[in-house]
Amino acid sequence: MEIQTVKDAKLIDNCNRHLNYLRISITDRCNLQCRYCVPHDLIPKLSHGEILTYEEILRVVRIATRLGISKVRVTGGEPLVRKGVYDFLKALVATEGLKDVSLTTNGVLLKDNLLKIQSAGIARINVSLDTLNRKKYREITGYDDFDRVWQGIEKAHDMGFYPIKLNIVALKGVNDDEFVEMAQLSFRYPFHVRFIEYMPIGQSDFSAGSLLLAPEIKDRIRAIGNLVPVQGVQHDGPAQRYKFEDAKGEVGFIPALSQHFCNKCNRLRLTASGHLRPCLLADHQEDLKDLLRKGCSDQELANIFFMAIRHKPSDHNLASQNPTRVCSQMRAIGG
Repeated sequence: MEIQTVKDAKLIDNCNRHLNYLRISITDRCNLQCRYCVPHDLIPKLSHGEILTYEEILRVVRIATRLGISKVRVTGGEPLVRKGVYDFLKALVATEGLKDVSLTTNGVLLKDNLLKIQSAGIARINVSLDTLNRKKYREITGYDDFDRVWQGIEKAHDMGFYPIKLNIVALKGVNDDEFVEMAQLSFRYPFHVRFIEYMPIGQSDFSAGSLLLAPEIKDRIRAIGNLVPVQGVQHDGPAQRYKFEDAKGEVGFIPALSQHFCNKCNRLRLTASGHLRPCLLADHQEDLKDLLRKGCSDQELANIFFMAIRHKPSDHNLASQNPTRVCSQMRAIGG
């Protein structure tokens, strides 16, 4: 598909979805080994030369904004383990055309680097936190870092970061006994507590068993109050948003399996290895890195975006009776 100019084209796929959100994985490396994300026989990590440089990522983003991308989230792996990340974030925030830049982190390095993150212009952060129990945190992640993560979250709150979203993957038999306690955080803090249905992506040592879906999670936490729907705003993600009466924060549900939101998905993903991926839950991807390193034009890079969106599926089949398992590892895709 050829376009006349990069400036005049927009990313609208075959299902008439306007794609304006790019998630960027800047590294496949992580300082945790969560059971549902990383197998014990660790998959080889990408070498430094195999991942995009910051300059390459920024060039891709500049082209993406000319195609209508206005929202970017930086992910990993764990993005804060990559050297030079804070200067990169500052340059990213300054990119013309971006209206929303946010960061997803596991929080381990948050406490000591919040000022750098804030100085870069980031105000919105998501922290992955699947338990409030220190012992269980170690069992899930392999590391005894719960206190460090929680201190980082509280410091971020004190420094005025907003919203702070806590991402909780619902794991049957692992953290489902904590759902009420987690939801109660929204009474004490203005946090957005978000329950995410577990998605079978890549290899892991975790067996999901019978999945915990959003309707059941809602039923469990209704024990502490009535859930009032919250009106969505521009640049909202797929979470179904609710609020308990008199609560400072919110509770959200991301029902990727039970009530998938594919029909309104507005996302593309740039992987750590330099591939443009139109869907998290399908393995098709287009190579940007090879073109970048061959000295391609902006127009050639723009055309890769249009090649990618032609392969964006209308929906996924993970909730079907014969689901196709996604082979790529979450840490390299960027979630």
